[in-house]
Amino acid sequence: MATSPRSVDTISLCSTVSSCPDRNGFYGGFQRTDKPKEPLSKAQIIAREKKWLYMIDNWSLYMSKNYKKIRDRCRKGIPKSVRPRAWFYLSGAYLLKKKNPNIYKELLEKPGNAHIIEEIKKDKHRQFPFHEMFLDEDKVGQIELFNVLKAYSIYNPKVGFCQAQAPIAAFLLMHLPAEDAFWVFVSVCDVYLEDYFISGLEVLQNDAGILEGLLKKTCPPVYRHLQKHKVEPLLYMTDWFLCAMTRTLPWETLLRVWDCFLAEGIRVIFKVALVILGATLNRHKVRKQCNGLCETLEVLRNPPEHVLDEDFIINNMQRLNLRVEDFQIEHTRQKARRAKQKAQEATAAQNNSNTNTFSRSRGSSPTNGSTSGNITVVNVNVGDGADLDTIAPISIKNGSSNSGHRP
Repeated sequence: MATSPRSVDTISLCSTVSSCPDRNGFYGGFQRTDKPKEPLSKAQIIAREKKWLYMIDNWSLYMSKNYKKIRDRCRKGIPKSVRPRAWFYLSGAYLLKKKNPNIYKELLEKPGNAHIIEEIKKDKHRQFPFHEMFLDEDKVGQIELFNVLKAYSIYNPKVGFCQAQAPIAAFLLMHLPAEDAFWVFVSVCDVYLEDYFISGLEVLQNDAGILEGLLKKTCPPVYRHLQKHKVEPLLYMTDWFLCAMTRTLPWETLLRVWDCFLAEGIRVIFKVALVILGATLNRHKVRKQCNGLCETLEVLRNPPEHVLDEDFIINNMQRLNLRVEDFQIEHTRQKARRAKQKAQEATAAQNNSNTNTFSRSRGSSPTNGSTSGNITVVNVNVGDGADLDTIAPISIKNGSSNSGHRP
């Protein structure tokens, strides 16, 4: 599994550290932003805030009758003052909390699985170590991060805890109170990234195939280059998808992407990945310099700064010539391929079982006339294909109160 140098900031303190945090609370790391953000006028900010507040007050109506308006406003960017509440509604977390009013407190009172608890304790200090919330073990950030991850491991024991979940939980805690962050986290892990964190990563492998098919459609030269040098999708996209870009994108870009992600689902992560791949390797000169697998991965781990700019990412996401049907077609192709692979594996396993059965032919021993067995063992290589038929739902139901369905 490839790890982007950008994600090294989550486990290393080698970056330059400032004596004061930036406007987002970062003292250092690649997500620190010293460049001032171009402000909207006060009138624009107030107007957009009013629109969002009205929309949230009439949320069920908008979700059922005017989802497109929600989606379009998310693509423009949610006002900072409204973002926490908007995310809480977009994710459907407000419904989960309403349905389970005391669950979070009850989960915190339970001991949890001892092994998982130890894994969470080992991992919590690695998340955004340059952010003011997570600088020290006794800071509220690390305490609440531990609580959210522990509570989820008890709430969903099928998943328990996966290290890739930690940056997502920490990211949400920077914007929401702990209990609200927990319910958004539940929605992200159980709906948006459904089955991503189960051992075996079957859904991620399936989505890797979908990404490859979409890349072939949107940027054939880059697709051919990756095929030529045998650069498998899992080598570069694992961190992008498992962590929902939280360890990959600059902060302002990440916020804009999550505004869209919580409104439109996993398709947004696919689109961001396609923009990064296309913009980083689209030039013939760059591809010519990447004359092997390692060189290509190195370029993908360090995209040019302008490629990760918020306006570049968001604008080019919308310019991709992709329809919902394109995602559905690739999903169907992957499902058929996995089914065929599974059938071939089952056939090979059956053949292997039959040919490995001992064949004994009895004959008289030339020395004492006792019965002797001549044993023939035939070994057949079974195909390497794994059982990858776990397929997540593919449609977004615009009328649903929770928009985070799979692509």
